[in-house]
Amino acid sequence: MDTARATGAGLALLAAFGFSLKAVFIKLAYPYGVDAVTLLALRMLFALPVFLWVGLARQRAGSALSRGDWGRLVVLGCLGYYGASLLDFWGLQYISAGLERLILFTYPTLTILIGVLFQGKPFSWREGAAMALCYTGIGFAFVHDLGLADARDVWLGGSLVFASSVAYAIYLAGSAPMIARLGALRFSALAMLVSTAATLIHFAAVQPWSAFSQPLPVYGWSLAMAAFATVVPVFALAAAIRQLGAGRTSLYGMVGPLLTIGFGWWLLDEAISPAQLAGAGLVVLGIVLVSRR
Repeated sequence: MDTARATGAGLALLAAFGFSLKAVFIKLAYPYGVDAVTLLALRMLFALPVFLWVGLARQRAGSALSRGDWGRLVVLGCLGYYGASLLDFWGLQYISAGLERLILFTYPTLTILIGVLFQGKPFSWREGAAMALCYTGIGFAFVHDLGLADARDVWLGGSLVFASSVAYAIYLAGSAPMIARLGALRFSALAMLVSTAATLIHFAAVQPWSAFSQPLPVYGWSLAMAAFATVVPVFALAAAIRQLGAGRTSLYGMVGPLLTIGFGWWLLDEAISPAQLAGAGLVVLGIVLVSRR
């Protein structure tokens, strides 16, 4: 593996680690009575200063954006960290953190298929084999979780999270050419500013501003989510896409379900079964396969 690919792989794994904590932070905040829209708004507000600073600095240093660039930024920002996040937050009201992460990780297949069908990208046997291993592993774990909760809740939550995965896959596929044009930091910051604006507009439409008055632990988990599950992984993911492309980056990110299952067991007392462990092993094999020449 050359230096660029090794750097990209490290950044993709760092992003996966940060994003894997998101579901855990959300599940830790929900017992205090906060709703999904308010929690998402708090997350975005705490992350806003960093993205505003980076976005303004990069915007002044970079070339002017065309009307088409702004249009694509608005669409991608609304799909990515607003639309996909909101659907994910809603889904986590019904299913476990481990199952959420497993369903969400249908997005690598969707990202690669979007690239093949609409962007003319090649599809290698190695990517196909890695995807087969990873999704077989995800299937093992999905069967385990179906037997632990009310089936209607599982299907409703699972559908919401899958819709989140579709939105996120479109965001990833569309972000690669924008990152090549604007740079990883500039694109990520501007897309997050769009997402924050969309989130706050949604919050203002459905909630009174007094809803921001929450128990202290909600602020703590929201701040942790903003720092460790938003700012760090967003920039790491964008830099990894620049090095590796969206499809390969998403495959490296498949280590995320293993991390979420582990964190869910450790912090949320979620059960781990042999089926989950077998599935995790298959996901690891897929990651190893795609990382080799």
